[in-house]
Amino acid sequence: MSSESTGAHAEHGEHEGMTRKKIWVVFGVLLLITVIEFIFALYLVPKEYVPAHWANPVYIVLTLVKAFFIVAYFMHLKFEKVGLALAIIVPILFIIGLILVLTNESHYWVDLRPKL
Repeated sequence: MSSESTGAHAEHGEHEGMTRKKIWVVFGVLLLITVIEFIFALYLVPKEYVPAHWANPVYIVLTLVKAFFIVAYFMHLKFEKVGLALAIIVPILFIIGLILVLTNESHYWVDLRPKL
């Protein structure tokens, strides 16, 4: 037999940081964030314990945290080289900025329209 390993064991050293325990920890964090979102959406906002204008920023922050964990651990971006991570993250930041600018611009044009 060859001294080189083949099959599924060939890539074992590639992602040494991902153990079963780490996967369960990430799953727990994602579950906790989802539960917070559900409590916020189904209980706190409708019963007006939290002002409605706080809802969108809270949802956006929680969704970005969930997206970070999904991309970092389940898409293995945390284990990649810095150059590849920056090549993916920097354009995404520019796209988010573009969306924010376009949203602001669309509100400007809506405000300019005459009221009927």
